[in-house]
Amino acid sequence: MQLDDMRIFVATVDAHNFTAAANRLSLSKQFVSRRVMALEEALGVRLLIRNTRKLAVTELGQEFYERARRILGEVEDAEQAMSLRRAGPRGLLRVSAPMSFGMMHLSPLVAMFLRKHGDVRFDMELSDRTVDVVGEGFDMAIRIGTLPDSTLIAQKLADVRMVACCSPAYVRRRGAPKVPADLERHSCLLYGQGGAVSWEFVVDGALRSFEVRGPLRANNGDLIRDAAVAGLGIVRLPDFIVADAIRRAQLVTVLDEFQPRGLTAYAVYPQHRQSSVTIRVFVAFLREQLGKVLVA
Repeated sequence: MQLDDMRIFVATVDAHNFTAAANRLSLSKQFVSRRVMALEEALGVRLLIRNTRKLAVTELGQEFYERARRILGEVEDAEQAMSLRRAGPRGLLRVSAPMSFGMMHLSPLVAMFLRKHGDVRFDMELSDRTVDVVGEGFDMAIRIGTLPDSTLIAQKLADVRMVACCSPAYVRRRGAPKVPADLERHSCLLYGQGGAVSWEFVVDGALRSFEVRGPLRANNGDLIRDAAVAGLGIVRLPDFIVADAIRRAQLVTVLDEFQPRGLTAYAVYPQHRQSSVTIRVFVAFLREQLGKVLVA
């Protein structure tokens, strides 16, 4: 079994078909297909199920894919470690990040990082879903909020201030809540997925949760902010999503004196990537840059 065949197989699974993998690797579709077949023969197992539309990964294929990703990552880390003094960070970094955060803050920083480190390549996915970092083959993800228990390594990047706000028109029509308990009679716009939504506030020195309801729920903060600007209700969102609308007087803050400590932005990555020079340098770069613009 050759290391290059392992790379071709991983690229094929990531791309979901031979054609896209071939284009990504600058190889012919026929060559990619032959090398994957040769890998299956060498291993003596079926890795992929082929049909006319796209490829499906077998159970053994998924297990081999995850192990191959780790092995290739360790090989790349070893190469980087040996060449750090000479070449610095290099190679492909596949990163997942929240949509609004990615567009507003990560986009210019990735461009800045690439100008500084020309041997690095990024494969970015901006989405408000929580990806399976290991299972989906990401090298790193950026997450904001409380992290669930996991085997991923988490590095703090910056604090993020939360803001409750609504439009001036909404205040004129419905009035502003004076205390968090008033939210029960207000229209709240919900950021999240599924189930009841609770907002936390500090009342009499203690952190309390208040269940909120309203006419709209979405997993994208920009959409929720725009609905608030349109006067549909009250939102509670990270400062970086609503700051510009507040500066333009499209939104006004409420319940400021009850706001608890903000959230935290983290970089998370698998344990087998902790020796990656590229990840280490990129995380340090993000921590330095985001510390200048995100304040809790």
